[in-house]
Amino acid sequence: MATESKKTYVGFKEFKGERRQVEVTAPTKLLDEKGNLLVKGAWARHNLFEYDRTVARPQWRGKEWDFYQFSDGRYMVQISMANISIGGYASANLVDIRDAEHKNKVISSMAIWVGGKNKHVMPENCDQGHPNTVEYKHGDFLFRAETTDRKRIVEFKGPYKGEMVESRFEMDLFENHENITIVTPFKNKKGQYKPTRFFMTMKQNCMPASGYYKVGDKEVKFDKKDTFAVLDWGRGIWPYNNVWYWGNGAQHIKDAEGKDHIFGFEITWAIGDESNATETCLFYDGKAHKIGPVDVEVFPKPDKYMQPWHFISADGRFDMVMTPFFDHHSDMNGLNIVRMHSHQVHGMWNGTVVLDDGTKLEIKDMYAFCEYVENKW
Repeated sequence: MATESKKTYVGFKEFKGERRQVEVTAPTKLLDEKGNLLVKGAWARHNLFEYDRTVARPQWRGKEWDFYQFSDGRYMVQISMANISIGGYASANLVDIRDAEHKNKVISSMAIWVGGKNKHVMPENCDQGHPNTVEYKHGDFLFRAETTDRKRIVEFKGPYKGEMVESRFEMDLFENHENITIVTPFKNKKGQYKPTRFFMTMKQNCMPASGYYKVGDKEVKFDKKDTFAVLDWGRGIWPYNNVWYWGNGAQHIKDAEGKDHIFGFEITWAIGDESNATETCLFYDGKAHKIGPVDVEVFPKPDKYMQPWHFISADGRFDMVMTPFFDHHSDMNGLNIVRMHSHQVHGMWNGTVVLDDGTKLEIKDMYAFCEYVENKW
């Protein structure tokens, strides 16, 4: 990692301390028999962390989810399923992210269940080489996600205002399609590790996707030529309060010879202890290119979400500006005891990135998003 310079990053929140990038390259046990975390922060190009939910503690604080997001730059679809031990849900949302007046902001269908940590159990791994299917069926609702070596398929059915939502997407994977899987520990206010608290997530990016989202006789179709999917797959035992940034995007770009490539990025920070790894990575034709910690020049809260966001990495390999055009804002608040307050801001990104071999890519008018979330659950 390049030496961090306070002079270079004047105006940014200080990049505190040395951020190592510990890479795991072989299967690694995640928890001991008492639920204590054996990995004090690390990342991998595939999910090599061996997670056993039966030893995670306390189990009533377990959080597991599969979250798929699709967009062609005009419409966005989110299809997800989660089990948070005390209950869970399966849902699908269609958002017109070009609707500046927010007249038709969300068309959504959601199934909710209460109780049962062993209800609708989620897979412990869904990387390539781990074919599996997760399915939830109840009444009119269906969530189904299938993982194979070269494809992911997800579908959803559920009621919406007297009609039925039906959605299905198919995603392509490169051979040996790399992702970023990261384990992040948590510390208390005294800087001591909380031994049973952790966040393990896999971000599978740069997946061309085709599919549809249908409500009654109205249908929005998506084509692989301009639609990309990201999978946010998470498992963990979290503390009660959390804050994070998450930015992600993918697009087709051409090299100097006019050859088509798929470029994407994943940037997440501000959640947990990132001393040994950060969830920041570039992707190019299915290969991961690890970068250092990323921050945003101006903290967007409370009223700067629709102003340009300038992102930069401590090693200088990611320097991008997002010009927002849509803030997908939501605030699910249960007496301020359980809360998910999110600003998922969509915009056009311009700037430069540097791959592992030193190749510098100029990124022009790339559609992508970054969100800021405050979370209590």
